[in-house]
Parts: sequence; C-alpha cells; structure tokens
Amino acid sequence: MVRVVAGGPGLAEFVAKDATDMYVKIHFLQPGVDYAEPVDVFALRESMPREQWPATRTYTVRWVDLAAAEIAIDFVVHGDSGLAGPWAEAAAPGDRIIFSGPGGAYRPNPEADWYLFAGDEAALPAIAAAVESLPADASGHAYLEVDTAADIQPLAAPAAVEVTWLFREGATPAERTLLADAVANGPWPAGDVDAFVHGEREYMKALRDVLFKQRGLPRSQVSLSGYWAYGRTEDYFQAEKKQPIGKIL
Repeated sequence: MVRVVAGGPGLAEFVAKDATDMYVKIHFLQPGVDYAEPVDVFALRESMPREQWPATRTYTVRWVDLAAAEIAIDFVVHGDSGLAGPWAEAAAPGDRIIFSGPGGAYRPNPEADWYLFAGDEAALPAIAAAVESLPADASGHAYLEVDTAADIQPLAAPAAVEVTWLFREGATPAERTLLADAVANGPWPAGDVDAFVHGEREYMKALRDVLFKQRGLPRSQVSLSGYWAYGRTEDYFQAEKKQPIGKIL
C-alpha cells in the first residue's frame, strides 16, 4: 500500500464528517484532454462528451488534519494494473489530486459492549480509523486480511482489542475464505456487538451469512457492504450494485 498525504489551499473547503469510514471520490483527468482551469469536474459534464469526463475512484480517508491542512489517503497497488494504484506509486511533491466529498456514515457505537471489525486491504483504512477512535477501555476483535506479513501496518488499538492479521500469500480472494472463517470460528464475547465488516463483495456475502444466520445479529448492529468485487473495475462494480449479483443486504 502507498499513503499519499496531500494539502494546500483547496483543502480549506473540505468539511470533515463525524465518521471513521469517511471517503472521497478522486477524479483522474484523462491524458490528452484539454480541461479548462480551474477544473470543475461536475460543470464540465455539461460541456464535454462523456468519453472525456475524468475517471472516478472511491477511496477512504485514512486521516485528515484540517489545522495542518493535510489529508492522507491509502492506495492498494497491484503493480502496473489499475488507475489509482500506479498514480499513487508515482506521486511526487507538487502533483495535483482532485477529489469531491466526503461521504461516510459509520462511527463505533459508544454503547456497544464490544466491537467486531473485519475487512481486507480496501477496508483497512476505515477499520484502522475506527479502531484508533475507540476509548482506551474498549474491547473487541479485528480481523484484517492482507497478502503477506510485509503488509502489516501498526495500529494504535486499545489493549483489549485483539488484532488478527490473515495472509492470502498470493492467492486471490476467490481462492480463500480466510476472513469468513476467522469470524465464524473466532471468539464471540457476551453482550451487544457493534460490527463493521467491509471488503470484497463475495467475501461480504459469506460474512453476511455468518453474522445474520449463524449469530442472529439485528441489522442495526452491523455495518456491512462490499467495497469492490474481484475481477471488476470500479465502474463495472458500481453498475452491478443495481443487479442481483451486486446486492448484499
């Protein structure tokens, strides 16, 4: 993963949400297209053909420091494939990033008895932000799936929040059930849980069954959604949300 820390006068217009899963839409200008400055990605949709609109990708805000006028966004890099990953890996001081938002709605319920977090690299920034927002006496379990041990990140978790890292070791999400197995077979403390479970779409369907069928949780205690789908670009993934394959809840 690559963390990009950006800042500048434009961040003065950013209004942070009281959410640990705060996200932005990053707009990537297409090479070879002449965009009028300053770029207004929404206004240009009225004046330019669709094929010249900037490409949009959704990313979680890892942290924002408005006093310092800085925002951090983590990117998963898959070599030269994709759009955002290669951009982030090549980013250098002076480069420009254009984003809109933020969105997001989740923050750990302070009345919960314990907390459950489960996700992959795409959900890691949101889970990390949520874990680090918990009070020192909070307890719970966080399951984080990454490729190898080299992808482990330090998290400032409360002492009683157990963080478990799961490793695919080069396998694709379609070839592993690590995350669902860990939650299904892991400890389940007494009391009301507040669950934040996000990541690859088919994984989320399996975890949906664990949480609602196996554990009988009410939907009010669970934040669950797919952040991406294996083998799909974001545009295709977003379009599939309206189809049966794309529905989780």
